[in-house]
Amino acid sequence: MNNNSLLFTPSSIGPLTLRNRTIRAAAFEGMCIDNGPSQALFNYHTAVAAGGVGMTTVAYAAVARSGLSFPTQLWMRQEIVPGLRQLINGIHKEGAAASIQMGHCGNMSHRSICGCMPVSASTGFNMYSPTFVRAMKKSEILGMVKDFGKATALARESGFDAVEIHAGHGYLLSQFMSQWLNKRKDEYGGSFENRLRFTSQAIQEVMEVAIRNNMAVLVKMNMRDGFRGGMELDESLEVARLLEKLGVHALVLSGGYVSRAPMYVMRGAMPIRTLTYYMPWNYVKAGVRLVGRWMIPSVPFKEGYFLEDAREFRKTIKIPLVCLGGLFSRSIIEQALQDGFNFVAMARPLINDPAFVNKMKTAGEQAVKGDFRSGCKHANYCIGRMYSRDMVCHQHVQDIPKRLLDEFK
Repeated sequence: MNNNSLLFTPSSIGPLTLRNRTIRAAAFEGMCIDNGPSQALFNYHTAVAAGGVGMTTVAYAAVARSGLSFPTQLWMRQEIVPGLRQLINGIHKEGAAASIQMGHCGNMSHRSICGCMPVSASTGFNMYSPTFVRAMKKSEILGMVKDFGKATALARESGFDAVEIHAGHGYLLSQFMSQWLNKRKDEYGGSFENRLRFTSQAIQEVMEVAIRNNMAVLVKMNMRDGFRGGMELDESLEVARLLEKLGVHALVLSGGYVSRAPMYVMRGAMPIRTLTYYMPWNYVKAGVRLVGRWMIPSVPFKEGYFLEDAREFRKTIKIPLVCLGGLFSRSIIEQALQDGFNFVAMARPLINDPAFVNKMKTAGEQAVKGDFRSGCKHANYCIGRMYSRDMVCHQHVQDIPKRLLDEFK
């Protein structure tokens, strides 16, 4: 392997220095109990830390109860701080930094989970829940801005080294940015500048707290929404420039829109039979089985599928950039680093094997011939299952029903 590789050299994100260039991407684990940390969450992230990653990202934490989209997600509040401290102490003991992804799901929820009618930029109906959604009042927007700051303070109190604010994938901040969804007539809708106002205010609030506490701030954002009428590179580059101006320490470059182009995020096909098998509600099962292939269309997979678009950001954005999306082999990871990206993030390879990073390093030191690759087959079983149970690779599950096995051949 390349003797000049940057992969296992330290690098910094704002005030934080990581031992190498690898980050466990913020991928929902589905492992929380009562919206707080669990032993399973501790076991997974400490295993990833022991496996050599530079920083592991706990995902996804709602900044308010209304931001929960699943009952097995974190909800940032004072009573979970002791459990989070235990989790972070375990991660630090293994030599990795700890980050937490925070955000609000907006319309991607249901009253039974978030405790209220889901909110968004505009009133409408979300067929993925399914539920009616109401537009946020200006006072609620300003209150939510404060919630982002409070959640950041709680993250620091818990011991996290960094926060990653989720401003992509069709969740609340990106719902406001979207011309397709945001139909507001006030200062939070209409022009592109207005549609960015909520995100700008939330990030300013986060940065004020982070700077006081010597904490790194990353933002996950879309380069493309992945559907006609969604955000494209030109607008997304303007978002990146705004975030850079606001003092964000790094950008995590992603894409896709949960309610319109969910597989644009992960690529490949959603295993519909698996998804519906684990669903608790029969009426939703029936609906997804009937129209699931239409609701969640496949998107062709290729390694490094976000790399080409990400290069456009590297040309003009000066702060550190995190490249992700289909980084399943040492060769594609090296390509991203050679292209000028400061860090690489991965999820599915670390679901398949939490020690993937250490194994890449060992293979390089032993001059193993050929490319070192993850054993992940990107069958997306982990995605289909984690929304109803916990996150796990199908290759490590002994009790998969026979009727589902054909989806993973």
